[in-house]
Amino acid sequence: MVDLLHNDLKQLITAEEAYAYRIIPNGYTEESIGFLSDTSSKEALVQELSIIYNKTIHIELTAPDTLTELLAKNYRKSNQSETLDYNLNFLEKLLITAKNYGSSDIHIEPYEKYSRVRFRIDGHLIEQFKINQSQYPQIVNQVKIKAGLDISQKRLSQDGRIAINTEGNEFDIRVSCLPTLHGEKIVMRILKRDTSDINLEHLGFTKKELQVYKEGIKNPNGIILISGPTGSGKTTTLYGTLKLLNEESRNITTIEDPIEYTLEGINQVQLKEDIGFDFPSALRTFLRQDPDIIMVGEIRDEKTANMAIKAALTGHLVFSTIHTNSAWATISRLIDMNIPPFLIASTLKISMAQRLVRKLCPECKKECPVSKEQFPMDFDIPKDIKHSYTAVGCQDCHFTGYSGRIAIYEILPMNKALEQFVQSGHYDIAPYLKEQGIPTLNENALRLLRSGLTSSEEIYSLLSHRI
Repeated sequence: MVDLLHNDLKQLITAEEAYAYRIIPNGYTEESIGFLSDTSSKEALVQELSIIYNKTIHIELTAPDTLTELLAKNYRKSNQSETLDYNLNFLEKLLITAKNYGSSDIHIEPYEKYSRVRFRIDGHLIEQFKINQSQYPQIVNQVKIKAGLDISQKRLSQDGRIAINTEGNEFDIRVSCLPTLHGEKIVMRILKRDTSDINLEHLGFTKKELQVYKEGIKNPNGIILISGPTGSGKTTTLYGTLKLLNEESRNITTIEDPIEYTLEGINQVQLKEDIGFDFPSALRTFLRQDPDIIMVGEIRDEKTANMAIKAALTGHLVFSTIHTNSAWATISRLIDMNIPPFLIASTLKISMAQRLVRKLCPECKKECPVSKEQFPMDFDIPKDIKHSYTAVGCQDCHFTGYSGRIAIYEILPMNKALEQFVQSGHYDIAPYLKEQGIPTLNENALRLLRSGLTSSEEIYSLLSHRI
């Protein structure tokens, strides 16, 4: 049995960590650490420690009495200042680990009897570990200090930003602090500085869809609209588009709320509605800035829609997003905003809907026969789908069964036939799409299911939708 630890082992963890987790280090390499523990939840402890130390963790079980004796011989209980140092170190490791996991957001949440940390990975929140209630206020204060927030203000929401500049890790964190019943909840959005991987070819377009979309964005003027719910990847598609169009000969200006990523060579403007600088007023200013391409974060109302139409009519190419369920529903939404059908027909170049679906982990996905229960009640399962794959979970995918996401699209390019369709006031678009060979969102979802890229659970809600 290990009695007194060598300094190199002892210094791997603080006394606070040793007592909090009831662990004693008993070996390490560059990539892993081994511990003695008397835990009854070995798997949970391994997961939590791997987050904190960002290494592979090995646990060797020992008797509680033995562990208590080892703790007493090797570590003295820490005071409050050591706890604060621990929390500060914990925060930096937490942020880097979340980024390495591919998380988009980190939620640090207080409840009556415990606090917890959750990562949003591939669009889904996954609990990582719980936090000792006594440490929670200190962790919140460290986040607020790092983000430049007022630590004495606990009754109002606050927003801030953290820059991470450690070796091999350079990214930004957008911080939101919200007072709740049991304390301040922290949500941190991870923002990449490097946008080199935002490329239209890698988002999920089929070869034909990408060709149609690229043809549409070659127009010198008009409107390109991308629809979908929050978190469906619209902003990423827009950024990929602007990167493709970004040339020295073009003046590109965006109005965003908020600015997610920095794009070199593009004039990005932050919306500031509290001082009256909203989408319509920004568009009016943009038109005096000699723009070639304008990106409006979102068309939310009739006023913004009218300004976007005006910009398109005066020779500018306008990109924006809108909240609708399909490409055709975007046209209906514009009509609801009192935009005349003839103006929609003459300015809209492409209406595109998109969704994000999680990709099955290739290391652990499991083939299974197709059953009626996997699909909506009124859905007719295509006869060529005899089997599908389901999520299992392994170490490679952090036991979620999924790894990464892919976009699926529904692209409606404007042409003479569709212009007449829009102006006629007809709303049954399905026959037109079938005639033109334009795949809908649910048809593209089934394509991914056939290929084994995703599961029936992931596309269930899409298959429930009828265009």
